[in-house]
Amino acid sequence: MSDLHRRLTVVVLSHNRADELMRTLERMCALPEPLPVIVVDNASTDGSPRRVAERFPQVTLIALPTNTGAAARNLAVQQARTPFVAFADDDSWWAGDSLTEAVALLECHPRLAAVCGRVLLGEDEREDPVCRLMAESPLPADGLPGPALLGFIACAVVFRRGAYLEAGGYDEKFFVGGEEELLTLDLVASGWHIAYVPQLTVHHYPSPQRNRGARQRIVLRNAIWVAWLRLPFTAAVSQTIALCRAAGDRAVVVDALRAALRELRWVWRRRQVLPRQVQAMYHMLRA
Repeated sequence: MSDLHRRLTVVVLSHNRADELMRTLERMCALPEPLPVIVVDNASTDGSPRRVAERFPQVTLIALPTNTGAAARNLAVQQARTPFVAFADDDSWWAGDSLTEAVALLECHPRLAAVCGRVLLGEDEREDPVCRLMAESPLPADGLPGPALLGFIACAVVFRRGAYLEAGGYDEKFFVGGEEELLTLDLVASGWHIAYVPQLTVHHYPSPQRNRGARQRIVLRNAIWVAWLRLPFTAAVSQTIALCRAAGDRAVVVDALRAALRELRWVWRRRQVLPRQVQAMYHMLRA
C-alpha cells in the first residue's frame, strides 16, 4: 500500500441526493487504497447525514444546518490534514488510479495549484463537452502537464490545499456558479497554474437540474460579479453586455442584473483588477 492516504483527502459535497451519495461513497471507499473522505452535507432533508453515518462510519461527516452552496467545501478543505484535496459531487466519483496520478503531477510541479480531469457522463460514458474546450485551451502552458485553464469542473479537480486556502477558497456570496472562475483568476494572478489532464478520469451521473430558472439567474448574476470584481471598467461593461445578450431570456437578465446591483457596495469593496497578463489570458479565451 502506498501512502496516498497521508497525502490526499476526498471532499464530497451533497444536498438532498441520498441515493446518489451512497453510490458515490461506495465507489470512493472501494478505491485500491482507502482514503480519508469528508462529506459536507448542505442541510439535506432526505436523511442523507443519517445514512452516511450508518453505512460509512469511517467517513467524516460535516452536516450543516443551512445550505451554503459551493462554499461549504471550504470547511472540509480547512479540516483536511493532507497537502492535497480532491473534489467530488454526490453524483460523481474518481476512477482507478487517477487520484494517485493527480498527486504525482502536483508534487512534480510546485506552482501547479490544481489539475482538472476528464469527465465521462452517465452509463454510456460520453465525454462532457466542457472537456473539449479545456483540451483546446489556447493559453500558454509551458512546463505544465496539460493545457492551461482559467476555470475547472468542480467535481473533477484535485487541489493543492495550501494554494486553495491561500486564495480564500470559494466565495460564500456566490452560492453556486462562477465561484470556480473567480478562484482560478485569483490563483493565476498570484502566480499559480491550473492544468487540464485528460488521463485523470471522473465519472459523473448528473441528476436532473433543480429549479433551472433560478439557477440561470444566479449563474448570470455571478458572472456579472466576476467581471466587475476583476476587470477594468470598460472591459467589465463589455463583458456584462455580452453575458446579457448570450442569456437571451429577458426575465432572467432583468432579475440577474437587479440581484447583481443589490450587492454593488460589496463588489466595490472587493474589487481588485487583474494584472494585465491575466487580463490578456481572460480575453484570449473569449476571442
